[in-house]
Amino acid sequence: MLRKLWLVFAQAVTIALALLLVVSTLRPDLLPFRTQTANNGIVTITESGSTQPKAASPQFLHPSFSAAAQKAMPSVVNIFTSKQVKTPRHPFMDDPLFRRFFGDQLEDDAQRSSSLGSGVIVGAEGFILTNNHVIEAADEIEVALNDGRQAVAQLVGTDPESDLAVLKIQMGQLPAVTFGRVENLLVGDVVLAIGNPFGVGQTVTMGIVSALGRTHLGINTFENFIQTDAAINPGNSGGALVDSEGNLIGINTAIYSRSGGSLGIGFAIPVSLARQVMEQIIQTGSVIRGWIGVEVQDITPELAESFKLGDTRGVLIAGVVRGGPAERAGVRPGDVLVEVQGRLVPDSFDMLNIVAGTRPGETAKLTVVRAGERLSIDLTVGRRPSVKRR
Repeated sequence: MLRKLWLVFAQAVTIALALLLVVSTLRPDLLPFRTQTANNGIVTITESGSTQPKAASPQFLHPSFSAAAQKAMPSVVNIFTSKQVKTPRHPFMDDPLFRRFFGDQLEDDAQRSSSLGSGVIVGAEGFILTNNHVIEAADEIEVALNDGRQAVAQLVGTDPESDLAVLKIQMGQLPAVTFGRVENLLVGDVVLAIGNPFGVGQTVTMGIVSALGRTHLGINTFENFIQTDAAINPGNSGGALVDSEGNLIGINTAIYSRSGGSLGIGFAIPVSLARQVMEQIIQTGSVIRGWIGVEVQDITPELAESFKLGDTRGVLIAGVVRGGPAERAGVRPGDVLVEVQGRLVPDSFDMLNIVAGTRPGETAKLTVVRAGERLSIDLTVGRRPSVKRR
C-alpha cells in the first residue's frame, strides 16, 4: 500500500515539475514568484511581470580607474631643464694674428644640454615637488601644465640625500594633488604612475604595490621605497604614484633596468617622507637633520662573537669625526652602539634614521658596549652637514 502511494506521489511531482518548466520557459509572466533569466551568460533574478532583465554593472564587467586618473592628472606637470655647456677653448685663441683675422668666430662656443622629467603640484599657490636629480645643475627650469600652459620655475630648495626638490611657479590658483595615507597601503594594492616618459607627453600606467619599505638599495642616503610594477621609464622621475582613488602616495624616483627601459621594478619615495622634506624646504629652504659624527659598520656574526654581544644587533663605531658631537661626548672607535634614546639599533641604516630624526641641540642618550660593559653616554646632537648628490 505504501509503495503504491509513494509511486503516485513521485509521478505527481514529476508531472508538476515538467509543467513548471514549460510555463517558465513559454509564459514566465504567469508565475506568481521570481524566475531566473539569462543575459549574455550572466544569470539575473527578476521580479514577476518584468519584461527587461536587470543590466549587469558596467564597472563589474569593465573595471576602470579613469576617475582616479582624471583626479590626479591635472596636478602632474612636465619639467624641462637646460644648462649651458661650454666647449673647450680653442688653442689659437691667444694668438693675436688669428684673433685679428677670425675674431669672434673662435670665441668659446656655448651649447645647451636639456633633460626632462615630471613633477607634482603640491600647493595651489604654485609649489611643485619633484626629484633633485631632475633639476640638478640646471640653469633654467620650465614647467608645462596638463592644460598646455607653461611657466618658468624658481628653485625653492633641494635635499640630495632623499633626492627631492621643491619648485615654485607664479600662475595663480593651481590644481594641487590630494595627499594619501601611505600607512594604509598594502602589497597588492592597485597604483597608477603618472608622468612624462621619454618626452612623449603625459602618460598613465597601472600596476600594483610589489613591496613596501625597500631599503639598502644604494640609491639615496635615506631610503624607504615603495616598489611597484607599474611601468616607470626615463622622464617619469618626479611624477606621481597614486592609489585607486587618485590620492598621491609616492614620488616616482628610480627603476631597476639594464637597458634603460622599464622591467617592472620601479621605486617611489613614500608621500610621508616626501611631505616632511617638502614642508621643511618650504619653511627654511633646506632640510635639518641630526648628526653625531661617527662612521659605523654593521655587526657581522664574526664581530658579534669577537665582542661577545650574543647577536648582530647594533653597529660598530669604526671612526669618530674629530671635534664632532660623539668625540666630545667620549665615544671611541671600537665601541658598539646598541641603543639611541632607548630605541634599539638593529643596523647602520636604522641608526642613521634615528639620529637624523633627532633635533640638533637636543641631548641624546647613547648606550654602547665597551670591553664587554654597557655604558650610557649623554651626547648633544649636532646638525648634519649638507652633502652633494654622488
